[in-house]
Amino acid sequence: MRDGGGWAAELSGPQRAMADRGIKGMIPFGAGRPFLDYALSGLADAGVRHLCLVIGPAHPEIRSYYEGAGRPSRLQLQFAIQARPLGTADALLAAEPFAAGESVLMVNADNLYPTTGLRALLRLPRAGLLGFRRSALLGEGNIRPERIAGFALLEMDADGELTRIVEKPTLTEAGTFAADPLVSMNAWLLPPSIYSACRAIGPSPRGELELVDAVRHSMEQLGERFQVIESREGVLDLSSPRDIPEVAARLQRSEARP
Repeated sequence: MRDGGGWAAELSGPQRAMADRGIKGMIPFGAGRPFLDYALSGLADAGVRHLCLVIGPAHPEIRSYYEGAGRPSRLQLQFAIQARPLGTADALLAAEPFAAGESVLMVNADNLYPTTGLRALLRLPRAGLLGFRRSALLGEGNIRPERIAGFALLEMDADGELTRIVEKPTLTEAGTFAADPLVSMNAWLLPPSIYSACRAIGPSPRGELELVDAVRHSMEQLGERFQVIESREGVLDLSSPRDIPEVAARLQRSEARP
């Protein structure tokens, strides 16, 4: 990003500054609105009214913005601090007091999900997740083929119930799934028992507490069932600074109204 070539030249100064600091959600687009504004707006469109943002201790500007000039009009926000970046399951544990024993919707802050899928997820009577067809992510979203290998692949039975989930599958493991497999983009409706599952698992080979491992523990040890909602829509992903120019182009006609 600092080499002055190609895609880096397309970034504005404020975009480059936030990307360099790793604060993806605060990268500005359009009239200076951070990406998180668009993500929160999509959640509000889907019917979410109460939300907890899990942030790190080194990024107080997120809280300052949303408690000040960026205060949402359609969402009531709370904040939870993840003391160290120890994985998705650890981030979920940081927000356990917010859940107050209820099921919760959990999504990534650097993804813009289709509103129809979020609405369907919120209507589920039990735990579930969105499963995106690989072809839809490639054709409708901004995700490149090589990045799919970094996501979890899913299998479901004839009733749409999750039967298998493999995080970052090897080529051999990926070959055991369908030709156009379902992919998890980390959009979940999680049951209250997920917190005990998060506490029961150990670190992954990456040294992190992974939500996928907690879900697998929930299924195998706690008897939880997860309904898969299949989506053939895309996801707008802001995982890398390389995504910024295309995300900016796709957000040009979008309104952020969280």
